[in-house]
Amino acid sequence: MLKRGFDVVFSIIGLIVLFPVLLLISILIKLDSKGPVLFIQGRVGKNNKDFNIYKFRTMRMLSEKKGLLTLGNNDSRVTKVGYFLRRYKIDEFPQLINILKGDMSFVGPRPELRYYVNYYSEDDMEIFCVRPGITGLASLKYRNEVELLKAADDPEDFFINTVIPDKLRYNKMYIQKQNFFFDLKLIALTFVKVITK
Repeated sequence: MLKRGFDVVFSIIGLIVLFPVLLLISILIKLDSKGPVLFIQGRVGKNNKDFNIYKFRTMRMLSEKKGLLTLGNNDSRVTKVGYFLRRYKIDEFPQLINILKGDMSFVGPRPELRYYVNYYSEDDMEIFCVRPGITGLASLKYRNEVELLKAADDPEDFFINTVIPDKLRYNKMYIQKQNFFFDLKLIALTFVKVITK
């Protein structure tokens, strides 16, 4: 109850306080490239149910057809504005809507694509006992994930057989350790990592 109350209150405050910034970003995205302001994609959430995640669009239209993974911060599909939004995690701001709706929380396992969830074992499904989050233990560990994928000989294989199992390990660790004050600590660590990047 405490965690959900925190999520609702601070997602509302965030949307109100950030509204002028969100509006400015929307205008910059439209001026920078063709396409919608928001990128909406199916992800897997609590109880293994699908939901639509909201992000600011950082790539050119139809980029998903060239692969699901982003390879490096300078991926040719990323727009000029998109590069800046990704660098400072600003593209995640629209997920405040997901939090308000109850699809997500501020802290929890990052929601994955159904395509990759199909690689999970039965034991891995335990991570769906909590709402996915904007940040978490695995998110902090893999904050430079796109650069790791770019350096891999086979990014898809590296992601499926190395990154996913390690992320799941951290996500399970989070579930064991989770409490309100631990969440606050992870939020603070995320903020520090973003501003010092």
